[in-house]
Amino acid sequence: MSVVQIFSRAEEPAVQVVPVKPVAGPEASTVSPDAAAGIPAATVSPPAPEPYPLDRAFHAMLARFTGGISPLALSLAWLDWSSHLTAAPQRQMEMSRNILRDTGRLAEAAAHATSPGHKPWSVIQPQGRDRRFSGPQWETAPFNLLAQAFLLTESWWRDAATGVRGVSHGNEAIVEFSMRQMLDMLAPSNFAATNPKVLEKAFQSGGENFVFGWQNWCSDLMRLLSGSKLADDGQFVVGRTVAASPGKVVYRNELIELIQYHPTTAQVRPEPILIVPAWIMKYYILDLSPQNSLVKYLTGQGFTLFAISWRNPDARDRDLAFDDYRRLGVMAALDMIGLIVPGRKTHALGYCLGGTLLSIAAAAMERDGDNRLATITLLAAQTDFTEAGELTLFINESQVAFLEDMMWQRGYLDTTQMAGAFQLLRSNELIWSRLSHDYLMGDSAPMNDLMAWNADATRLPYRMHSEYLRKLFLDNDLAGGRYQVGGRSVSLSDIHAPMFVVGTLADHVAPWRSVYKIHYQVDADVTFLLTSGGHNAGVVAPPDEPGHSYQVLSKAEDAPYVGPEEWLKLAPHIEGSWWPEWTNWLAVRSGAPCDPPPIGFGGAADLPDAPGDYVHT
Repeated sequence: MSVVQIFSRAEEPAVQVVPVKPVAGPEASTVSPDAAAGIPAATVSPPAPEPYPLDRAFHAMLARFTGGISPLALSLAWLDWSSHLTAAPQRQMEMSRNILRDTGRLAEAAAHATSPGHKPWSVIQPQGRDRRFSGPQWETAPFNLLAQAFLLTESWWRDAATGVRGVSHGNEAIVEFSMRQMLDMLAPSNFAATNPKVLEKAFQSGGENFVFGWQNWCSDLMRLLSGSKLADDGQFVVGRTVAASPGKVVYRNELIELIQYHPTTAQVRPEPILIVPAWIMKYYILDLSPQNSLVKYLTGQGFTLFAISWRNPDARDRDLAFDDYRRLGVMAALDMIGLIVPGRKTHALGYCLGGTLLSIAAAAMERDGDNRLATITLLAAQTDFTEAGELTLFINESQVAFLEDMMWQRGYLDTTQMAGAFQLLRSNELIWSRLSHDYLMGDSAPMNDLMAWNADATRLPYRMHSEYLRKLFLDNDLAGGRYQVGGRSVSLSDIHAPMFVVGTLADHVAPWRSVYKIHYQVDADVTFLLTSGGHNAGVVAPPDEPGHSYQVLSKAEDAPYVGPEEWLKLAPHIEGSWWPEWTNWLAVRSGAPCDPPPIGFGGAADLPDAPGDYVHT
């Protein structure tokens, strides 16, 4: 059984493509004829023939054995590092002295391990986020010595991998990252004989934990071989318990369904909100269980809300371009909203890659004199990719070419490659801690709505993802003013609408300092908010949930730039969810409440209720 089940409807209507009608008035001139006709860009501008098909087929076959990681990229990085380290005798001597010094300290700690008053972690202790050796069990001999020996080994190799003169920054990061992954596998917490918590559990349960762990392992193996998702008890069902906010699909084309949510207040703000989620995730990350739903919260605050639900592409969509997502996504949605709520500007929200797309669309609109956006909100969205965190380790010329060849054969990037890359970024928490918890301790982590959503993965079409990796990650065209829309360059400096930008403190996908760069890219008032948590858990922060906090500070359009480290010192620290802060910001920039607009326009009556059909693809 799938983690996220599909809630079937009685007499579900067949998929119907409703053509986009151009907005009457001055805005109509900004919409391309192809977008207005609902035609995918792939049918308008077919890509050029692919070169060297035999080479690409060989690389695609090789990718099946490497998990999509380019072996050449790894080899070149290790060659760069090892060659420069070999030619650095003084650095080698310094490393040797450090090893001898720390070995002596560890030997001294071992000699006094059973002495009265001896304190654990006398040589080295785990870092703040490292939970592998937490608990009093790890403070007793000999397990404490094993943990300290492992941590020292990690420290030695980290010192060896970094700071070698002459090694390129990118190759150094790859070596350090891959070395860390190999060492993580050898941690004492990953083995029953060297994990005191596992031994204690085995003693207390009479070895029952190993039986349950074996069952968990067999269940996961069968799921992996069958290609199915994690199993659950039917608690999280799309359309019933998650993605359950009442609404209606009011527009559909080849790529999106546009959902309009029913109002829950007698009056609403006149300016609607459009949510543009990333298409590497299902849209209902912002409409999870009712207590965790940003959609429910916004309608409860008196806003008219629309959300894009992307169709999950397959091999037939291999030639969908990045710009198709702008034309058939953002622009088509704005056109339909203009028909339902005429004469009103729109508050636009973009999350992750959807925020990057929204910034491109907004810049193109400003360039062309299209002023339909009242404000722009970006959630964990990057517009400059020079410091995009550890995810850039998988993004260099060799790796991108390897990924392109793998996607070229399939027509899309499979969900397993994306999930694997994100898990490696936090392998201690997402891989090895689960090994210890599920297989050695024999426990099963309880499912929650965020985990269920995470298992409901999506694919990425070949052409779109290739353009995204090359134009944004590799070449950084958007930040450099070279990104083209409609054959002409766009610049983020053309954006003048007020912006609310959210970064998350522990984000491994869109590091907050990278998100912060929007301050010197746009010519607009920017309110920047840094919230606790990671890329997903930091955004899904309902007010009733404890443990959230944030910092926020506004910068006027003509105010001097403040760097991220200075910002941390200046921005006030506030306990609680950032959602009320944002809705208050929106309310100040919205008109007085009025009667709600109609639901849909024209032929929307023949379309399904929310969450629609595309969310099930």
